[in-house]
Amino acid sequence: DSHIFCTRDQLADEVSGVLDLMDTLLHTFGYEYTCYLSTRPHGKSIGSDEEWTFATAALRQALERRSMPQEADEGGGAFYAPKIDVKLEDALGRRWQCPTIQVDLNLPKRFQVRYSGSDSKEHEVVMVHRALLGSMERFVGIYIEHTGGEFPVWLAPTQVAVIPANPKALDYAADTGRMLKEGGVRAEVDLRDEKLAAKIRDAELEKVPYMVVVGPREAEAGTVAPRRKGQGQLEPMTRQAFLERVRRESAERS
Repeated sequence: DSHIFCTRDQLADEVSGVLDLMDTLLHTFGYEYTCYLSTRPHGKSIGSDEEWTFATAALRQALERRSMPQEADEGGGAFYAPKIDVKLEDALGRRWQCPTIQVDLNLPKRFQVRYSGSDSKEHEVVMVHRALLGSMERFVGIYIEHTGGEFPVWLAPTQVAVIPANPKALDYAADTGRMLKEGGVRAEVDLRDEKLAAKIRDAELEKVPYMVVVGPREAEAGTVAPRRKGQGQLEPMTRQAFLERVRRESAERS
């Protein structure tokens, strides 16, 4: 969350900037969304008609400027301010309200937050309250359901599981894991005294994006034959080429 203090003339631009940031964030996480312009409640509210008209018009202008998908929520604003509520659509078609952008003309007045304008007079600031995720815990919970726990490479807690095929490959597996970690990849080496099939099953259940099973043949050639979750077995490649692949995929947020 954050609060932005600005002048009335700057309001539409500031809201547009928040919408741009929100759009980048939500699309990075793979969401489609709809914006709801929530206007003055029909019951109790505070502030003058002019203030509500001005704030609502600024929000509408910012939405229209960005050509964002939007719907009206007449009377759905907070008692003190109009707002843009953003509802995400998850993989099951359910909608969840998460980000919100509010224009608050009340608190600056109550706390006497002012600035000196070009006319050398004092003016009240306009406050924009932005919550890009909504509740962090709620956003994370929704995202886990949205992805089924299968996070993209850039977000996965463990990006690569390195599994030795047999005891002869323990040193090569450990060295491969060390190389990946030094290259900035979140890699874990499974050195447990378990059967190979059990280690592979555990990595699949943990939904690790990349699995690398190495044996004496890979150790001799200095290569790896990675398996990408959802794509299957990939062609053998050098460890450096694999490192660059994972780093590139992480950087591209793909």
